Amino acid sequence: MKIAKIEPLFVSVSQKSNWSFFRVTTDEGITGLGEATLQGWEDVQLACLRRIQGQLIGKTLEQALPMLTVYPHAFGGLAVNSVYSALEMAIMDIRGKAAGKPVHALLGKKLRDKVRVYANVNRCITDRSVKGYFEIGRAMKAQGFTAIKISPFDGVMPDQIDEPDVKKAIERGIECTFATREAVGPDFDVLLDCHWRFTEAAAKQVILALEPMKPFWLECMVSEAPEAQPALARVCAFAAEHGIRLAGAERQVAASGFKRYVDSKLLKVVMPDIKYAGGYSEIASICRLTAQGGIEFSPHNPTSPLCTLASLHVSAVAENFLIFEHQLAENERYMDVMIGKHPPLVDGHYPIPDAPGAGMELNEDVVRAHPWRELAPDQIRDPKLG
Repeated sequence: MKIAKIEPLFVSVSQKSNWSFFRVTTDEGITGLGEATLQGWEDVQLACLRRIQGQLIGKTLEQALPMLTVYPHAFGGLAVNSVYSALEMAIMDIRGKAAGKPVHALLGKKLRDKVRVYANVNRCITDRSVKGYFEIGRAMKAQGFTAIKISPFDGVMPDQIDEPDVKKAIERGIECTFATREAVGPDFDVLLDCHWRFTEAAAKQVILALEPMKPFWLECMVSEAPEAQPALARVCAFAAEHGIRLAGAERQVAASGFKRYVDSKLLKVVMPDIKYAGGYSEIASICRLTAQGGIEFSPHNPTSPLCTLASLHVSAVAENFLIFEHQLAENERYMDVMIGKHPPLVDGHYPIPDAPGAGMELNEDVVRAHPWRELAPDQIRDPKLG
C-alpha cells in the first residue's frame, strides 16, 4: 500500500481548545487517523505538514515510517514532532485495519484487559475555591472513579515565588488539596498537577505540607529543562523520602530523550504523550526503556477520544503501566467528534479496545460544523511555565 492523500482535519471544541487530526488515505482506500493537538500552534502544524507531505505521497507505509522519526533536538520542536507523531499513528491505524487487528496487537503482547483511570478535572472545574474542590472530589467519587487529578495552584509562577500574592496562592492550593482529600476519603487517590510552577525550595516546602494527605503523585513540580534537571533529581529524591512519587515528562519526545530520565533518576513516573513523543511505536520503546530503569508509565492524555484510544493501545502492552488519565469533558463535543464505541468506564477502569486499528473514526460532520479558530492569548500556556 502507498500513501495517496494526507488531510489535516482541525476542529474547534471550546473557547479553550482546538483538536488537530491528520488522516492518511492509501491507494487501496484504507484510511488511518492520528492526533496532534497542540493548543495555539495549529497554523505552525499546517506549515509542518506542507513541508513533509510531498515527500510522503507515493511512499509505501514501510518507506514512510522511518521518515516520521521524532527527535528531541528537532528544529521544529514540539510542533513538527506532533505532526510526525500523528502521521505515525495514522499509518499504524491503517496497518491494524489491513491486518484485521487492534493496534496493540502490532506492538507486543497484551498484558492487561483493562486499565485503572483517574479523572483529570482541571478543564471542567468552574468553582476553583476550596468548596469547589471539595464538591468536585465528591462528584468524581459518585461517578465511579477511584482517583482524581487536580491543579489547584493557580497564579503561582516560579519567577514570582516570593511575592505575597503568590505565597497566598500556594497556601490556597494546599487548602484545596486537603479539601479534595476530605471529600473523597482515605481510600481514594488524589493526584496533583503543578504545571512547573515551583522552584526547588518551594517544591520541597509543598511536599512537606502535603505529606499528611498522602498524594498519589506530584506532577511537573519544577522545570524539566536540561539546566534544571539536577534540581529536578533532588526534588524527586526528596519526595521519595516522604513517600510521594514525582511524575512528569509530558513534553519529552523519543526514547533517546527519555534516557536521561532513567540515567539521572529524574522522576518516578514518566508521562509521555503519544501525540508528541513519536506515536505508537516510539511510546512502546519509551516504556521498555523506562521499565528497565524501574520507572513507572502513565500516558499523558488530556485531549480527544482518539488520544484516549491510542494511549489505551500502548497501555495494553506496557510492562510498567501505572494508571490512566482521562480529561473530564470540557465541552459537549467530546462524545460527538468520533464515530464508534468509546470505551465505557466500569468500576473506575477502561477496557482495552479490540476493534481493528485504533477503533473509532472521525465524525466529519462535526469537523465541518466547527472549524478550528485561533485561540485567545490567555488560553495558551504561559511560556514561562516548563
